Amino acid sequence: MFFLLFSQTINAQTNQKIIVEKADFSDYNQSEIPDAGLLIGNVVFSHEGSILKCNKAYLYTKENYIKAFGDVIILQGDTLTMRSKYAEYNGNTKQAFSSGKVVLESPDMKLESDTLYLDRIKQRAYYQSGAIIKDKENVLKSKIGTYFLNEKKYVFRNAVTITNPKYVIKTNHLDYYTQSGHAYLFGPSTITSKENFIYTEKGFYDTQKDISYFIKNSYIKYNNRLIEGDSLFYNRKIEFASASRYVKITDSINQSIVKGHYAEVYRNQDSLIIEKKAVAMTLVEKDTLYTHGKRIIVTGKTPERVIRAFPNVRFYKFDMSGKCDSLHSSEKTNITKLIGRPVLWNSENQITGDLMHLISNAKTEKLDSIKVFNNTFLVSKDTLGTGFNQVKGQNLLGRFENNALREVDIIKNTEIIYYLRNDAQELVGINKSVCSKINIMLNGNEIESIKEYQKFDGDILPENDLPENARKLRGFIWRGDERINSLEELFPEEELKYEAEAKAIRDRKQKTDGNPIKIMKETLDFKQPTSSTTEE
Repeated sequence: MFFLLFSQTINAQTNQKIIVEKADFSDYNQSEIPDAGLLIGNVVFSHEGSILKCNKAYLYTKENYIKAFGDVIILQGDTLTMRSKYAEYNGNTKQAFSSGKVVLESPDMKLESDTLYLDRIKQRAYYQSGAIIKDKENVLKSKIGTYFLNEKKYVFRNAVTITNPKYVIKTNHLDYYTQSGHAYLFGPSTITSKENFIYTEKGFYDTQKDISYFIKNSYIKYNNRLIEGDSLFYNRKIEFASASRYVKITDSINQSIVKGHYAEVYRNQDSLIIEKKAVAMTLVEKDTLYTHGKRIIVTGKTPERVIRAFPNVRFYKFDMSGKCDSLHSSEKTNITKLIGRPVLWNSENQITGDLMHLISNAKTEKLDSIKVFNNTFLVSKDTLGTGFNQVKGQNLLGRFENNALREVDIIKNTEIIYYLRNDAQELVGINKSVCSKINIMLNGNEIESIKEYQKFDGDILPENDLPENARKLRGFIWRGDERINSLEELFPEEELKYEAEAKAIRDRKQKTDGNPIKIMKETLDFKQPTSSTTEE
């Protein structure tokens, strides 16, 4: 009888009052339990679409408040279930507190914690003493977290960890959407796997598709390769990464660095492509060789690595520079091929031909020799006059000492024009002759000796006997105005625009707050690998 009266009293209240749906036993004793009713056994409450079940409860009618004990279950709709050993629920504020082996479950995730708060008005659950969340792919841990029920979104704080069979994410701030598996990283964050190590301070990870974007102080580190850039894209399934703006890729094994403003890295093929003011830097002895091409491609592992650059290739080191249309360098053969109007400047010597091979010593890594094929020219300015020393032939074979050209053999259909001077540097005459082969010994810009073999024609002529129009061999071109004399001259003018573009985007991005994906759509030009890209 008492239970019926008690239930009728509750039902007489407005819809905001908690309703007792069921209980095996009830008691309302003001002396023992002031302002509260006791319900025991299969207790069921309802309140505005939610159900609370437990073994024992105290109902504070005036306060519209419940304290529930033993196998507590709170149901919200068909999608959310919260279980615990103890719970409190306020019908006025629609807030719940659960403790003791708390489990919050929905169709796509499960949360376990010691304590959990539920706010039905704001539709969120939160904890402050640590929790473990599991979905189909991941196990998430953090000290502090909030779950937004409508968005199915978690906001994690402090010591956040996502453990996936493929990787582990650690951060102090993570937003995670349970349905899509999208994770947003804020602040210093790491992603560790067998394949690589990733660091970022702002990024996005799609845990279902295994693709990610990183947009602040980010890098990807493989065993021997470090990829840095203002913005990074990574596809774990195919081990592909691309980077945009201020890109730097360091190869610790080969002691080389490539830079540019866009790059693609294919880990499974051990290759990379870099462009937009691209430059490859290789340590040669104690000096650095800088190589630029509109596109630079590096493929293969040591010792079969190949570097290709094209078009408009330029290279520079303090004692040598050059240009060509394209470059092909093989670590296996130690041959670097300069293809398409190649020109090489070493000391004050200019070498040209149809095709040029630079050959390195595999042990010392020094430049060992040079081969030039077809239409070969070796040219240098006369030390005091306005003329040019010239040697022309079909092919050239040269030998280097300490990266300086020391000896040259020019063979077949060889012609020479050389300004002879005595010890006082007075012009003695001009040697113009034709022979089958010429051997020249050099010491920097000085010619120590010239040997002519099977001389067919020619003599040493006084300056007045050789008119100006006869002082240049057929096909002679002086390309001194193209010479690269410093690192600043390495890049063509049209490539400099990429630096300005990168800076403008970086400045704009730093002023943009909020969702990393929104920022990426505004600032990035990432792409997935294509067949045309890999074929190139």
